[in-house]
Amino acid sequence: MQAGASGQREPPARPKTLRWTALALITVGSVGYLGSAPATSVFGLASVFLYVLPAFVFLAPVSLVAAELASGWPGGVYNWVSEGVSPPMGLLAVWCEFSQTIFYYPALLGYVGGTLAYVFDQRLATNGVYTAVIIVLLFWGGVLLTSRGSSLADRFSSSGTLIGTLIPGAILVVLGAIYLLQGNRSAAPMGVHHLLPPWHGLASIVLVVNSFFTYAGVEVTAVHVDELRDPAREYPRSIFLAMGLVLAVFILPTLAIAWVVPERQVSLTTGVMQAFNRVFTHFGVSFAVPLIAVALALGALAGMIAWLDGPSEGLLRIGREQGFLPPYFQRVNRQGIEVHILAAQGGVITVIALLYAFVPSISRAYWIFTAMATQVYLIMYVLMFVAAVRLRRAQPAHPRGYRVRRLGLLCLLGGVSSVTALVLGFVPPSQLGDQSPLVYALLLLAGILVVGIIPPLLLDRWRKPGWKRAAAGQPAGAESGPAAPARRAGDDRG
Repeated sequence: MQAGASGQREPPARPKTLRWTALALITVGSVGYLGSAPATSVFGLASVFLYVLPAFVFLAPVSLVAAELASGWPGGVYNWVSEGVSPPMGLLAVWCEFSQTIFYYPALLGYVGGTLAYVFDQRLATNGVYTAVIIVLLFWGGVLLTSRGSSLADRFSSSGTLIGTLIPGAILVVLGAIYLLQGNRSAAPMGVHHLLPPWHGLASIVLVVNSFFTYAGVEVTAVHVDELRDPAREYPRSIFLAMGLVLAVFILPTLAIAWVVPERQVSLTTGVMQAFNRVFTHFGVSFAVPLIAVALALGALAGMIAWLDGPSEGLLRIGREQGFLPPYFQRVNRQGIEVHILAAQGGVITVIALLYAFVPSISRAYWIFTAMATQVYLIMYVLMFVAAVRLRRAQPAHPRGYRVRRLGLLCLLGGVSSVTALVLGFVPPSQLGDQSPLVYALLLLAGILVVGIIPPLLLDRWRKPGWKRAAAGQPAGAESGPAAPARRAGDDRG
């Protein structure tokens, strides 16, 4: 772990070989997937505003602030918050980064299930039992693949952005544009006076929280800042290029959905496939619907595989180094994978997946889990911004490979927007129909507390000296047999 204010030492130097344009593309690949587009498409042309606003008040501050933290305090969000606030808050931050996936994976795999329904029978997309079975099978399949070693998982996930996002997104936009050029009327109004979302109270714009979650995770690319030749000049360029590309990647397909699918018919889980089904049928190529469904599903699954090992590995590392995890959860298999943590995570996700069988609306279940994941993740970002301000004040001379300008203003902007989105998430969206605001808010609060807040507080309170790994010994609770292979060098996703 990095030393404190006294006895500071320079972080290990990284080779200056990365171009700023390449880093921009890496950033684009780290955020979002097309499954997040339907929730914003219901706003029509106003969806542009709802993507652009969070990009400037959330995406830019997170990216720039995380770059300074990563260039001065290696080790990820735990080390940043631990140094800037306190070790217990550092544990809370890294736990939030891990536990948000417990809500995110059911939402993501619910989207995959709805997409694959277009391969077999479209009516399955609204069947809760089918969705629950798909979530359980695909998640445990991902755990099995990940447990075989990181190289196998990496090969599967490396082409996910191209297969499941860029190519399908481009096809949808091109066909949607041709559809309009043929004289067909857009399903959503596209006049200038529709640039801003209509205001009917907070419930009418709650789905904007979806845009925050679309950008979540961008901080993982900040670890590459030291690989740039001139970080002070090139990193801001990289971030603003990435912002432009991200906006293009998500705004255009979102608008294409709004062009061809009426607002009241958009499903939050199958909206992308609804749009493809309509344009493919219009152009007489409906035979391609199952093919695009498979591509979208593979892309989403690749994204899940890419993330499955990251946050859990970060939790394992902190659990060992600081003794926050019981020895049972510190064990790894012969490939060095934290299978016990993944199995425990899978057990909780299986229980959550079964709720799909009992919730009347698949879209409602999808949104609830997405909202929970977003809110838990936003807690981590608030802690990150607080830590950045405190570290700048307490350790101004600490060596940093990159020092962002107007850090205080960026942290204030990012912190306020994160808290605002977090609070806004407790309001039920009007697009989901009648919903008791109190019941909805209590449901979300219960999920956030039980999964995101209470566990790290209990781990900190109950931890024992024997849980901490000896400095020169084997990992506590390691499996017997040959030593596990080294994990991916430089993996700071935790």
